[in-house]
Amino acid sequence: MDFFCYHRDRADSLALRMELLEDHWSYMDGFAQQMIARGPTVPGDEEAPTGSVHILTLPDAAAARTFAFEEPGYQAGVYRDVMLRRWRNDVGSTMWEFPGGAPESDGYLVLGLGAPRPVGEVPAVPEAEGLIAFGPLLSDDGERWLGTAALLRAPSADAARATLPRSGYAEVEVHQWRFGGRS
Repeated sequence: MDFFCYHRDRADSLALRMELLEDHWSYMDGFAQQMIARGPTVPGDEEAPTGSVHILTLPDAAAARTFAFEEPGYQAGVYRDVMLRRWRNDVGSTMWEFPGGAPESDGYLVLGLGAPRPVGEVPAVPEAEGLIAFGPLLSDDGERWLGTAALLRAPSADAARATLPRSGYAEVEVHQWRFGGRS
């Protein structure tokens, strides 16, 4: 099963995050073979992270919860919240297989949340250049669509937002995103 995990930083937690950086990397290295995509969200051109995205394949929801909540930064209080959802890899590859290479300042995370509906009504993968990862956010049992998460390379936040159709989403967030290292 694939899972989307988005840890969002607490205000003023950068010093603690940096103190735990090697612990974070060591922890993530233990999941390197399961990673589909990962990397920090950042505010604009700044380098200070605002969150951490991980999309990975794990055996079940219990393993996903362990991954999310045993992460050293989470345990120490770096993050204000965690979005953890089943996800489906509709692109079918990892970010390391993306032919366009690592985005510099043009990588984006787009999260669209909508009213739950049957998984058969999931929006199709758009024909968008620069699409790195795209898939539905699913209910725990995988039967309901709750939204969509996409990672992509785009010339602007507005262009990234346009990857999701205007209708069908009650809320859409766009965050600048950087390729995670290692793996």
